[in-house]
Amino acid sequence: MDGRGGFPPEAGRRPDKRDNGAVAVLGTAGTLGGMSDSPALLKLQAPAFSDGRQSPVAAGVQRGVRRLFAQLGCSTIPEFILANGRRADLIALAPNGTLTIVEIKSSVADFRADRKWPHYEDFCDRFYFAVPETVPFDILPDDRGLIVADSFGAAIMREAAHHPLAGARRKAVTLRFAHAAASLLHALADPDGVPDGRL
Repeated sequence: MDGRGGFPPEAGRRPDKRDNGAVAVLGTAGTLGGMSDSPALLKLQAPAFSDGRQSPVAAGVQRGVRRLFAQLGCSTIPEFILANGRRADLIALAPNGTLTIVEIKSSVADFRADRKWPHYEDFCDRFYFAVPETVPFDILPDDRGLIVADSFGAAIMREAAHHPLAGARRKAVTLRFAHAAASLLHALADPDGVPDGRL
């Protein structure tokens, strides 16, 4: 990502024929209203890769999006619990500290049934929807970023606006990211040593 939190031109972009020259990147195939970001209040649990509610399509989209962000030099965590108690489908941390949240929608019904995504935007610099090719693009808000993905890779069809977080909020979310990542590594090394033995 560049210094402004965007993806650099050299990141393998090219016009995508499906969307009239849309930018594409190919994969390999402070506090609010009483909420607290205090590290002392972080939940001491390992993040789950899946809570059992994910469809095979959503799992494939998640895999493709994670491959894309890995190619862009970002680290990702799925099912990331935010300070407001909401669970983001995916969060990515770039080398320059930019935080991106990705909301995965596997179908039209999924998008219409779940409207929690506006609650995620206070915890990231950039926000994207990620969908399979079977979801019509025109049902999604046209002022949010858009990624199309399958289990082999992903393409950015529309860049997300960059809304930099305040310094205190960025620090809090980054600390939460680090804690979740370390807990995940612990769970992988010793599944019996973390609450519920969850990954």
